[in-house]
Amino acid sequence: MSTHPAGALATLPLGDDALVLSHRLGEWAGHAPVLEEEVALANIALDLLGQARALYAGLADVLGSEDEIAYLREEREFRNCQLVEQPNGDFAHTIVRQLFFSAYQLPLYDRLSPSLPLAAKAVRETAYHRDHAEQWTLRLGDGTEESHTRTQRAADALWRFTGELFQPVEGLDVPWQELEAEWTADVRDVFDRAGLTVPETPRHGAWSAGAGRQGLHTEPFGRMLAEMQHLHRSHPGATW
Repeated sequence: MSTHPAGALATLPLGDDALVLSHRLGEWAGHAPVLEEEVALANIALDLLGQARALYAGLADVLGSEDEIAYLREEREFRNCQLVEQPNGDFAHTIVRQLFFSAYQLPLYDRLSPSLPLAAKAVRETAYHRDHAEQWTLRLGDGTEESHTRTQRAADALWRFTGELFQPVEGLDVPWQELEAEWTADVRDVFDRAGLTVPETPRHGAWSAGAGRQGLHTEPFGRMLAEMQHLHRSHPGATW
């Protein structure tokens, strides 16, 4: 990875974010709490997979085909943020993870739309992803005592992974501090309406997480990647 100019790989973290979260959401197939949500999560996963493919296609001259980028890189070569690789946990955990990520992805693509061809379409998709996550956060946070407790627990566990979202990515002309302020206000507003408390855990510094952009990942990512890449690596060069 280090042999390529950083600017040529500016969109790789965005593609890796989308691919990894798509796979995580796909793990809900056959396990969602209700059939409607199984379909909704599958649709969000497919949207993210389409975004990953479009971003990877733009890197073909640098890294190879979409399949090579997704299935033949090693763990340290992935540049996704650590938030999206976190296990699904219960439904509340998945929803809070989706709220945190989509609330970041929506304004990011909005700012990139003048220069990134896929961004305009991604904005429309991500607006739905964010609305879906918001509505479920409100229902769970302001629901039963059990649903509230689980949602707050998810927020407390995932908060430390959100600071990494706003680490500048070389080659992307984005006002990162402005983006972080908008994200923070958005999430606080949803939490306030859901009766949830914004965690006090620092999102930056020694207690935060955030080395995924540098290729350092949490333990669950290695297991997920092995599962995701198993079929392709077991049958190299196969066509279907």
